Amino acid sequence: MTTGERVVRHTVRSFVAVVAMALLLWPLDWLVWQARVTAGGGMGSVIVSRFTVAELKGSKEDYYFEGSGPADCSESLFARAGEGACWQLRRKPEILVRY
Repeated sequence: MTTGERVVRHTVRSFVAVVAMALLLWPLDWLVWQARVTAGGGMGSVIVSRFTVAELKGSKEDYYFEGSGPADCSESLFARAGEGACWQLRRKPEILVRY
């Protein structure tokens, strides 16, 4: 077996492993989140800044600050219940609405 074949085989196996882990992680995250919701948790709130972004001529944008306030979020790895994940909002606490 040549070095190139080994690299291809390793790359394909790695890709399959990552996809398999992602397919297992999604339902596992849902089960953990559902258990938290049943126990009275699972949802949280993060203070975010809201901006309206208007596109201008020449590929420019104008940002309008709308204020700060709480945003609902799910305490999970992935977005649940139509809300973003809290860890994502804590990492980037700005919500941009583009027009």
